[in-house]
Amino acid sequence: MKKTSLEDLHREHRPDAIEARLRRSAASENVSDAVLGAIDGCVTTFAVVSGAIGAEFPVAVALILGFANLVSDGFSMAVSNYESIRAQREFVDDVRRMEQEHIARIPEGEREEIRQIFRAKGFEGAQLEQIVDTICSDERLWVDTMLVEEHGLQKDGGSPWKAALTTFFAFLSAGAVPLLPLFFNALPVQQRFILSTVMAAVVFFLIGMLKSLVFTRPLLRSGLSTLLTGGTAAALSWLTGYLLRTLIGVASP
Repeated sequence: MKKTSLEDLHREHRPDAIEARLRRSAASENVSDAVLGAIDGCVTTFAVVSGAIGAEFPVAVALILGFANLVSDGFSMAVSNYESIRAQREFVDDVRRMEQEHIARIPEGEREEIRQIFRAKGFEGAQLEQIVDTICSDERLWVDTMLVEEHGLQKDGGSPWKAALTTFFAFLSAGAVPLLPLFFNALPVQQRFILSTVMAAVVFFLIGMLKSLVFTRPLLRSGLSTLLTGGTAAALSWLTGYLLRTLIGVASP
């Protein structure tokens, strides 16, 4: 990772910069959903194309399999993401209601939990009691603190619908790229496959570079890593199609 200059560090830690960065957490989650959806879309769709070409299926079959995979897998991934985030939010809401009930019924016990949490962080005496009084004077802050410190949960989750739609459209957008050259009927099948490979490689590399911005990884290394992952998946799929065609004895068209 490139070392940040002291001047940039001071700029990033101004009060207004810190406030803006903390507000970007939800947006970062959406970018992460887009990156993961795009990677999966391009990898799986290009793998289907590679397998079909390796098996020497007609281009029409490769297109049908590719688009069927694109829509069905994209929908499946979006639904899975939606259900995962919704389940997490429902769990957080259940824990929040439980803590609210505990505060209402046994407030001193909950105060003691706050006291012990911050004592474990090194606070003592009057300073510790001031922290406890400050947190316990605001029920929402009190509950949020218990969610994070006692249960290790995020107090605010992302939108399940936004995550699902982001994943789905990223999957479709990236996954459609390897299929586009197959429509070029004027070119021989192998040339179309080469063009599909080049376009998929560019998408893999660009997604990897975008991933590096989200997860703070080296730009070039992240791009090459994603390219290697997608290329390996495609090569395995092509090899599988070729071997199965050879073993089963499917006749070439």
